[in-house]
Amino acid sequence: MTNSSHDMAPLLEIDRLSVDYGLKGVSSRAIDCVSFALRAGEAVGLVGESGSGKTTTAMAIAGLLSPNARISGGQVRYRSNRLPIDDDAAMRPHRWSETSVVFQGAMNALNPVHRIIKQIAEPCILKLGMSRGEATTRARELLELVGIPADRGTAYPHELSGGMRQRVMIAMALACRPSIIIGDEATTALDVMTQAQILKLLGELRSRLSLALILITHDLSVVAECCDRVMIMYAGRIVEDSTVDEIFAQPKHPYTRLLIESIPNLASGKRVIRPIPGDPPNLMNRPSGCAFHPRCPSAMGVCATEVPSLDKVGPGRVACHLHRSSQEDKVAAHA
Repeated sequence: MTNSSHDMAPLLEIDRLSVDYGLKGVSSRAIDCVSFALRAGEAVGLVGESGSGKTTTAMAIAGLLSPNARISGGQVRYRSNRLPIDDDAAMRPHRWSETSVVFQGAMNALNPVHRIIKQIAEPCILKLGMSRGEATTRARELLELVGIPADRGTAYPHELSGGMRQRVMIAMALACRPSIIIGDEATTALDVMTQAQILKLLGELRSRLSLALILITHDLSVVAECCDRVMIMYAGRIVEDSTVDEIFAQPKHPYTRLLIESIPNLASGKRVIRPIPGDPPNLMNRPSGCAFHPRCPSAMGVCATEVPSLDKVGPGRVACHLHRSSQEDKVAAHA
């Protein structure tokens, strides 16, 4: 990422976004006051365990939340204009044209009774107003772009391998020339070799088409391969946000450190995976204070009573009481 790209105005701004889910008359907060910005051409990874709020954040941005979810606060802006993420009909002109999603499990996302070329062509007809012939030509070009011979477009989804189906999903996401691609665990169901190929493809497409990427994953090794920045999420909040290099070299939040320690590193001889103790919290019964404190090896008394704010520490942001004193010293020095 060049310095000039960091100086540009954000392409996408998520401002204090909160989402609640309702179940049997009870509401629970799935994401809580999430804020970050995405610049043109930038790749950002959202990382955390299951239930951390990664997918809810992504689906809220795309206006694809389930019927029992509601936007309870905040907003999303695309090129400084507020997106109507809480209104499905109003979001339709923006969806796929500005932001598109590559879903997990292509076999479930693709229609099993239609040939793939028809499925790729359909958004071109509906969104771009192309004729059937123009859309078919566009679909063939997109198949070639993602590494599938155009003549394979006559195949049905079940006739393709898992990796090829995921490439089809990427082609569909690119159909209406969006500026932002969201990959929701897009490589989770693939074997290691195919996963590497898909990540390489996303990187190449990002460079060639000047795409911005948001990659949702539980695997830090995925973001290490193809992201500029990483946001660590826990219990619906961002607990650390920094560059990939900084996250791996000097992780600030205890949860980030434990995530990194849970990755086996064969190059260094580390073959034993160290699991994170305890279980992720039940969001219907969120722990007081810092939600991570029941599992945190560095927890202090204040961690159980006060929610830490997400403050700037070094090149990134961290929500942890371990860094509070250094922030207070900086504020005092400027007073």
